[in-house]
Amino acid sequence: MNAMGGRLCGRKASRVDGTYSRLAALSGTRRVRGGVSVALMLALPALNGCLWHTRKVPQAIMPANVLTALPEQLVDGINKQYDAIDTIKATVTFTATQGGSLKGSETTYTSFSGYILLRKPESLRVIGFLPVVHTVAFDMASDGQTFELLIPPKSKVVEGTNAAPKKPSTNAFENMRPYIFVDSLLIRRIGPEDELLPTADSKTEVNPKTKKLELVPEYLLTILNRQGTSNILHAKRVIYFSRIDLRPIEEDIYDQNGQIQTQATYGRPQKFGDEIFPGTITIKRPLDQYQILISFQKVTVNQPLTDDQFQLTIPEGTAVQKLP
Repeated sequence: MNAMGGRLCGRKASRVDGTYSRLAALSGTRRVRGGVSVALMLALPALNGCLWHTRKVPQAIMPANVLTALPEQLVDGINKQYDAIDTIKATVTFTATQGGSLKGSETTYTSFSGYILLRKPESLRVIGFLPVVHTVAFDMASDGQTFELLIPPKSKVVEGTNAAPKKPSTNAFENMRPYIFVDSLLIRRIGPEDELLPTADSKTEVNPKTKKLELVPEYLLTILNRQGTSNILHAKRVIYFSRIDLRPIEEDIYDQNGQIQTQATYGRPQKFGDEIFPGTITIKRPLDQYQILISFQKVTVNQPLTDDQFQLTIPEGTAVQKLP
């Protein structure tokens, strides 16, 4: 009888016990350790079906073609993609979600349509319309340093800097700043001063078309910043690449404390006229506990955008709130 109140598997159990007894009699710590290891190796086949249970799990399908690339090639691809786009003009749908595991609840708001204008390096205009009535819900413009946010339903305009608020609001969406959109719409260049750490990994996901579980091999390119002349490195960004086509599929942007500040996930590429652009971009703010799904209906790149397209017209009598 064993400690579990029964035999392991009849005669096989006595064979295992005998093997262990002979090995345990060996003198010397090293020999005993080695003997126990051998005993375990001998015991595993003897336990045939007695102490384990095998169950079937979904088997991930390996892609037929997996591409390889050097870190330099990944960097070159990101930089060429960034350099190729000077402006973006897009018709979109926004879907916002607030809350998560830290709050214990999650609220998804009704989707609404809008427009996005982007001109490098930092000029941004984002307009959202109320559902059904299609009147302007908000209109935000920024030059990269400051921003104005017009909220017509409240006859109110908010003015402030692009820096994150020193005292965050309990309403996560009030902490939103234009740089969050700019950082997510275009993955910024990787400079020669950046320290790089390339790694490889894989994940599984369900193919929306075939409904089958697929293995997605990835490259991860971590962009680091050295602290002075020390050997301490801080993560600035991590860019994920699909090894099926080497396109970037995600970027994590870190704050000074090493926490993920913004996480941008790029959906499958779609063709908009002559341009290839992600069909969706999901912007997650883990610390603020909200996310915004941007679905693109129309995208035009490198169309000239003038300064006045990034300036708001404030109606007379609108209340002005200046943020510190």
